[in-house]
Amino acid sequence: MSKYDQYTDYLFSQVPMFQNVGSNAYKEGLENTHILDEHFGHPHTQFRTIHVAGTNGKGSCSHTIASVLQEAGYKVGLFTSPHLTDFRERIRVNGTMIPEQYVMDFIDNERDFFEPLHPTFFELTTALAFKYFAEQKVDVAVIEVGLGGRLDCTNIITPDISIITNISFDHVQYLGDTLAKIAGEKAGIIKHGVPVVIGEKHPETTPVFTEKAKREQAPLYFAEDYKPNKDYQYELKGLYQSKNLQTSLCAIDQLIRNGYHITEENIQNGLLHVTHHTGLRGRWQIVRHSPTVICDTGHNVGGIKYIAQQLKEQKCQELRIVFGMVSDKDVNSVLELMPQNAKYYFCQASVKRAMPHHQLKRLAKQHNLQGNSYKTVENAYKKALSQSNPNDCIFVGGSTFIVADFLCYEEKNKVL
Repeated sequence: MSKYDQYTDYLFSQVPMFQNVGSNAYKEGLENTHILDEHFGHPHTQFRTIHVAGTNGKGSCSHTIASVLQEAGYKVGLFTSPHLTDFRERIRVNGTMIPEQYVMDFIDNERDFFEPLHPTFFELTTALAFKYFAEQKVDVAVIEVGLGGRLDCTNIITPDISIITNISFDHVQYLGDTLAKIAGEKAGIIKHGVPVVIGEKHPETTPVFTEKAKREQAPLYFAEDYKPNKDYQYELKGLYQSKNLQTSLCAIDQLIRNGYHITEENIQNGLLHVTHHTGLRGRWQIVRHSPTVICDTGHNVGGIKYIAQQLKEQKCQELRIVFGMVSDKDVNSVLELMPQNAKYYFCQASVKRAMPHHQLKRLAKQHNLQGNSYKTVENAYKKALSQSNPNDCIFVGGSTFIVADFLCYEEKNKVL
């Protein structure tokens, strides 16, 4: 284990991490966030920000907007979660990850201060990101909400624009069991006088956003009503990306109206080079050909419905699906959407929240999904690969953590 790995292992094991333990890492309130922010001299006030919330699509929109801003010549911070193979993916400046040494120095220099606070992993990571962006003198940082909005520790910022991509059922144990309640939590990022873009209209959520925006005197824009002045080519090819593109373009239009210098050429080039500019991975990412291997981090009903539709349209000899989920998702509703004409390789990711593979296989059988189960993503994927013909298609997904384990394996084997 490298020295850097020892430090990140300390972060993952000593600080409660939602990615691994779920509810035990979720803390309501911003008390620790304000204490950390005060300690570091309010770094988030030293650069402009764009705030992005939503159930699905906030990662794609954040990376897309960052890519366009980079094309326009801005020095851009990007804070997203979770990471796939390296903690440093969460914190980038113009696409370059925060240096390993900076992360190690932060822990060495600050642990005496933060350990008595018992911060969550995300509280500490947010403080690290804001401190790094300030020291890097970024012009603007695109900040993705971790969970919800109202009580999320990124919500101490006052952005140039707030974006809420969409609302669907996810994390209902924390955010509420109706779309209106979840929208109420996400609407917590709407600030006084700050323009807000909503990605999708819905009868249950639209009134929530309209009322909050009115109360905050925040100009409100629905991306569905926005008409781009041209047809742009977009690098991200998932079916669901058409809505993310519309949301991103609507937000970019508002940034231009508010003084950002962004040309049509910047927009087109930014949309064509999202992964190169920002390092985005795991969004309908084609990893291999012959057989075609695709991975996607969609992990709830709102995301899976588009993935399932795209899989049904995939032209291949046989469809093979390496699939796993975490236990705190609406597993049955997701399984109900998945194609029945595929061969499944059920597996579990290397996080504590992962649903046991044999339990997932049993549930899947009730939805007429057939296949064997495997202890690890690697074992499931290797079996799928060994049984494939060149014209087959292998899809890897169901959970962000399944994709993370898969990409770690592919990196280790030098495919990526």
